[in-house]
Amino acid sequence: MRVVQFGAGRIGKIHAGNIAAHTRSELVGIVDPVADAASALAAEHGAQALGLEEALARDDVDAVVVASATNVHADQIEAAASAGKAVFCEKPIDLSVERVEAVVDHLARHPVPFMLAFNRRFDPNFRRLWEQVQAGAIGEVEMVTILSRDPGAPPVDYIRVSGGLYRDMMIHDFDIARWLVGEDFTAVQAMGSVMVDPAIGAAGDVDTAVVTLSTDSGKLVNISNSRRASYGYDQRIEVHGSMGMLQADNVLESSVVLSSAAGVIADKPMHFFLERYAAAYRAEWDAFVGLVLDGESAGIPNQHDGLASLRLADAATRQVRPAGQSES
Repeated sequence: MRVVQFGAGRIGKIHAGNIAAHTRSELVGIVDPVADAASALAAEHGAQALGLEEALARDDVDAVVVASATNVHADQIEAAASAGKAVFCEKPIDLSVERVEAVVDHLARHPVPFMLAFNRRFDPNFRRLWEQVQAGAIGEVEMVTILSRDPGAPPVDYIRVSGGLYRDMMIHDFDIARWLVGEDFTAVQAMGSVMVDPAIGAAGDVDTAVVTLSTDSGKLVNISNSRRASYGYDQRIEVHGSMGMLQADNVLESSVVLSSAAGVIADKPMHFFLERYAAAYRAEWDAFVGLVLDGESAGIPNQHDGLASLRLADAATRQVRPAGQSES
């Protein structure tokens, strides 16, 4: 499978390496508005720096990876689908539900293999937990607890364009919740605070948040997010069912534990998402290759999953007003 990637930034470098390393895919081109960035990443993997229209016009390109700025994702998805190319897109499709709905309609008119990169579904530990749920190891799922806490907040300039914590950060957890529960959520309760940086509140966002989701059958999900965790990247899931409980704990910097008269000391969780989810990024690319070349679509997050999670994020966002903001 021959691939062109849109985007040569931080996540683009991860994807480019995984594409080039895979035995069934070849990176042939990089498209980026920063010419030097495109050329450098392309040269690293034996590809070419290309223009977008040039890349989509090539008959020998089978798929595109959309790893560009969020505000161009939707346009690039539509252009690639119109050209008959399979699409792998970093989340989100767009920050607007209406724009995502338009992309969903476009993909219905121009059907191509499409995958939205909710990478946490492909983390080996979370995947094992999901498989155990599917196998009935704990009976019927009753309650899910998801903890996601970043080691530190992003720059405020990023916060201003991110769409807010619920669309930018918690969107991953909304997808995991839907994936684990297997039902639509019919109620959303959200609370949010500014506890980490007052500048985040001044930018119209929160940095500390809790959301509870429920289904018509009564299943409950509690999601906790924070932009600050002094001990590292905190990523945990607990699923409680009628016959038991499943847990996926943090991945630590090492498995070495020091035990002495002074106490028991273990390493901290991995620092951030690039380290913590390195295996997940490789696994999700392998899944996309299987989707395109073998038609294996089971468990692949798609445009409908992206739309459903964004609707949950919007519902949470509407309920929360950062401290210091007046009601309209």
